[in-house]
Amino acid sequence: MSDKNSPILTGPALWSAQAHLPSVLGRQLTVDRAEGSYVFTTEGRRLFDGTAGLWHANVGHSRPELAEAAYEQMRRLETYHIFGRYLNDRAVELAERLAALSPIADPKVILNSGGSDAIDVSCKLARRHWQREGRTTKTVILSREFAYHGLHAYGTSIAGLDFNRAGYGTESLVPETARVSTYDIAAVERTVQEIGAEHIAAIVAEPIQGTGGVNPPVPGYLEGLQRICRENDILLIVDEVITGFGRTGHMFASERYGLRPDLITFAKGVTSGYAQLGGVLVAPHIWEPFYRDSSDTPVFRHGATYAGHATACAVALRNLDILEEDKLLPRVTELEQLLARELNGLTARAAVVETRVAGFLGGITLRDDVSAEAVTDELVEHGFITRPLRGNTVQISPPFITTDDEIRQLVAAIDTVISAQEGK
Repeated sequence: MSDKNSPILTGPALWSAQAHLPSVLGRQLTVDRAEGSYVFTTEGRRLFDGTAGLWHANVGHSRPELAEAAYEQMRRLETYHIFGRYLNDRAVELAERLAALSPIADPKVILNSGGSDAIDVSCKLARRHWQREGRTTKTVILSREFAYHGLHAYGTSIAGLDFNRAGYGTESLVPETARVSTYDIAAVERTVQEIGAEHIAAIVAEPIQGTGGVNPPVPGYLEGLQRICRENDILLIVDEVITGFGRTGHMFASERYGLRPDLITFAKGVTSGYAQLGGVLVAPHIWEPFYRDSSDTPVFRHGATYAGHATACAVALRNLDILEEDKLLPRVTELEQLLARELNGLTARAAVVETRVAGFLGGITLRDDVSAEAVTDELVEHGFITRPLRGNTVQISPPFITTDDEIRQLVAAIDTVISAQEGK
């Protein structure tokens, strides 16, 4: 508990997200414009965005084509809801396009406002599926240690990062949840046996863990997870909020790893952050019962005012055009190879425990006596934004438009800062 006698700090009216406020107040950076792979602060600093914001600015910042797409759509129709018999044309068009890109054959597409929304909807739908099937004990949602799935009620409850579940009076906001091993597929099987497959509705997994430390899957793990789900009648929900729309060189990381999920969540890269949009791709064996022409066909109670927001959908459609027109997915494959080579050079430093690259995502784990937070703070002084993650890890995930030279400059700056930190 905090000391009630401590002074109350002041600051802007805006309550910063995911922040220990005494640690950040008085030294916050306010961004007021951006261009390409760079952001600019109100103090005039130019900073290379080595994290693409929060993993989202895939096509770069402030692209006029996307601003124009939003403007033209707002002039015609800002949005209209998609409840009941009503639709809007942009939501329909985007859903058709996403269905064509999906690793799931013949999916339906649920649209909402972001990744946390998508996780809540997918977990609800998994439970609703088994209730409709008459297998009423299948209510537990499993997730992996170190997982991050947003911060709505279900995302908080299935968090594999313990600090995201702490402080609410119970182990999880939604009690029917549990964690499984991130690396050991045999341990996952044991957990499933202990809980009982008859109680488990779904397993949720990121193909590459992001906030948990940029953790690529160990060989055979994801394939094993899919096998366990198939053998035990457990739905597989793949969280592609970070990896979707090109971050691994594929439209979806599920393609890279040979996965055929029952549900896929997405957000971030679908609009490159230019508008708030997320959603769920739903396999036919889940959606078909809700589409039967019968008076007793069930209703899935999902939806929100901004679900299928027409302007957000127009932006997403143009963003998908840019990914294709600029050949950014093949470029990601090139950037992955370059980033892996450059980060590998850091392993000669005593302070570097390990570097990891999967797609255009990189993680640098540092020795305990060299703080990732201190390294990322100092990198700002050198003109580069990175981010500290769990496990004393430095995150790297720049926009897809990043040049080779910018990668080399970023890694050189990291090397310089780590070298200085080693000497302290």
